[in-house]
Amino acid sequence: MSDDDDDEVFVSPRSSRTDVNAVTNWNAPLVWEGTFDPVVVDGIYKNTNPRIAVLVLAVGKYTRFIKGFVESGEKYFFVGFRVTYYIFTDDKKGIRPMKLAPGRHISLQEVPSANRWQDVVLSKMKWATVSIENWLHKEADYLFMMDIDSIFHNRFGAESLSRLTATLHRGYYKGKKRDPFPYESGPTSQAYIPFGEGDYYYTAAVLGGYMEDKYKLVKYCHEKSLEDAKNGVEAAWQESHLNKYFLYNKPTKVLSPEYLWSDYDAVPKDIRVVRISQLVKNYAEVRPNGGH
Repeated sequence: MSDDDDDEVFVSPRSSRTDVNAVTNWNAPLVWEGTFDPVVVDGIYKNTNPRIAVLVLAVGKYTRFIKGFVESGEKYFFVGFRVTYYIFTDDKKGIRPMKLAPGRHISLQEVPSANRWQDVVLSKMKWATVSIENWLHKEADYLFMMDIDSIFHNRFGAESLSRLTATLHRGYYKGKKRDPFPYESGPTSQAYIPFGEGDYYYTAAVLGGYMEDKYKLVKYCHEKSLEDAKNGVEAAWQESHLNKYFLYNKPTKVLSPEYLWSDYDAVPKDIRVVRISQLVKNYAEVRPNGGH
């Protein structure tokens, strides 16, 4: 099956959602509970036996979240598929072995510590870029990038696969106007989006895609953040360069906030299933230089 068939695989005859938009204005699927048949979708993709990689960054005190992320992932993340958790960490020796299902693995990659949490955020794009260039493109077909301080609660499966998969930010998915979105407003930044432009506001905490397409995205974000740094500029948010990329390179599939909620927030009626959520934590305690 070619990657161009992703959207056809997604279509479900029993889609029953009338309370949400199940398609973007450029006709890409917008995935909600009730808009796909999990048995059909998984069955088709299992025939192709794809290699799924999930890349997370766990440095400093964030290593405490590894166990919960992986153990919950074993219950809900692409169950029955070939999965490798690529954990980029500054404490390889401190990570204990965990029991995984057959065909699933953990690969520890050593990276230096960071002095600022902003550098941790930006380095994720760097390590993804370098790894794909050097070796990761040989080991996986699809790549997801996620935040380690998260827990899976329900199925997260093949309905999320496409050439380039984005996820709606939980804080802005109900916005019908683009202006309130926190796009980069500083014109000196490479992430700048002019007033009135843009489609959605996407989170950087859950990203997926076919390896080749994902490489283009992470390389762009990494290079643009470096260009900003050379000019003495830093974009306001970790999603800033990502949202700029998606403005001109539309994702081929968009995941609803079911695919990244937060334990800080109550769950509204349109979120029928929380598939993965970010944990409540003391940012001042876990981040190297504090801050929220």
